[in-house]
Amino acid sequence: MPGSFVSPRIAELVGAVGGVMPDSDEDSVDVGAAEVCRVAGILEGFLRYPDLLTGGQMEADLRAYRQHALYTAPAGGFSVVALVRLPGQRTPIHDHVSWCVVGTYIGAEEETRYRLDSAYGQTTPVLAPLDIATIPAGTVTYLVPPGDIHHVRNATSGKVISIHVYGADISVLGTSIRRRYDLPVRP
Repeated sequence: MPGSFVSPRIAELVGAVGGVMPDSDEDSVDVGAAEVCRVAGILEGFLRYPDLLTGGQMEADLRAYRQHALYTAPAGGFSVVALVRLPGQRTPIHDHVSWCVVGTYIGAEEETRYRLDSAYGQTTPVLAPLDIATIPAGTVTYLVPPGDIHHVRNATSGKVISIHVYGADISVLGTSIRRRYDLPVRP
C-alpha cells in the first residue's frame, strides 16, 4: 500500500501468500477451502517472529479497536491487516465480504460465533450463539462466508494483536465487514 512500511517479515508473508492466492479480487471469489487452509498454515509460521510488526503497527486506540492496513495486493486479490484491541474492546457482531484467515500474534482473542435463527412465530430473526472459543497467541483460524457471523473481543488484561489475511481489497473497502447484525441474541 502506498505510504505504509512493510516490514521484511510482512514482505516474506506476502510473498508466501501470493504464491497461493490470486492477485485479482475477481479471481479470489473462486478460492476454495484448500487454498484458505494453506494460507492459514503460512500465517501460523510467521506468528512466532517478534519482528513481524513495527512499533507503530502495534499501536492501540483508547476508544475502539484499531486496524492497521499492512498490505494490499496490487490487483486487490488479498490484503494483510493487523488488528489491535485493548482490554474489553470488541468488534460488532458481523460477517465478512470474503474469506479471512486470522492468527493471534500477541495475547488471546475470544470469538463468539452465531447463526441466524428464525424461530416459529417470530417476525424478526434472532442470533443464536453457536460456540465461544479462546484463540491464544500462535493460533490460526479462518472463516469462509456464508455462515461466518461472529464477534471478537479482548477478554484479557493486556493488549491483543491479531494478523488477518482477507480475500478482499481493504485499501478500497476500508474494512472486511459485509454486514453488522444488530439483532437480539437468544440466551
